[in-house]
Amino acid sequence: MRVVVDVGLVAHDIGVGAAQLIVNDRYLHSGDRVARTPESPLDLESLTYRASGCAGRIVVIEAVWDGDTVHDWFVRLLAVTVDPAGDHALATVYRSTAARYLGENEDYGSRHLAAVAAERVGGALAARLSVPFHFASPDTPDDEAPRWQP
Repeated sequence: MRVVVDVGLVAHDIGVGAAQLIVNDRYLHSGDRVARTPESPLDLESLTYRASGCAGRIVVIEAVWDGDTVHDWFVRLLAVTVDPAGDHALATVYRSTAARYLGENEDYGSRHLAAVAAERVGGALAARLSVPFHFASPDTPDDEAPRWQP
């Protein structure tokens, strides 16, 4: 969208509405050939493997809220390391990913499915790695919630 608008405004005075139609038509024509990024795995073995590739010593598994206009709110699962210090992305838990992971037979009340799934798998991963699990705002999406502090 951004490229179509940026290029179109300069050359042909194309606005956002027209850009959306162009992108939609292109998707309808080429949609089956568009490579998509697969959703993050939420099984413990895959996350353990990803965590084992982190540079540095993992000191905490942390869940943090994020969001965008496509996915709404989602949770990023991170391995926080020292020596060297850093945040290492392990998984992005979207609502759709969480629904597949959790199944559809349980009732989680008003809790966001991404938070429930991130809390469940993040806690299990932290236990496996013998480190704490931190999720500052598991009940309410908040991308400004305090991060883990050593």
